[in-house]
Amino acid sequence: MSSTQKILIKGITQEGGKFRPSDWAERLCGAVASYGPGRRIRFHPRVRLASIEGVKCVVVDAVLRDENEMLFEFLMDFARDNQLQIEQGDSGERL
Repeated sequence: MSSTQKILIKGITQEGGKFRPSDWAERLCGAVASYGPGRRIRFHPRVRLASIEGVKCVVVDAVLRDENEMLFEFLMDFARDNQLQIEQGDSGERL
């Protein structure tokens, strides 16, 4: 997988239902974040929140698979365990 590719975890189940709770994406990004000076949250640079066509999503840089395989697998396992839709694309695509 090239470093320009992104993996999109959508807040929609395989059956097409809206995933709950509504703040799942914030929680997932927070679970992989760290805390900096002043206890300010620092989100992981390879994992970010997105809202695409009104659907909450988590966008993961595919390069994370090489940089931190355990973290990458944690995110993918979350998506699989919760039967969320996963899409792949280039950074030039509208994700």
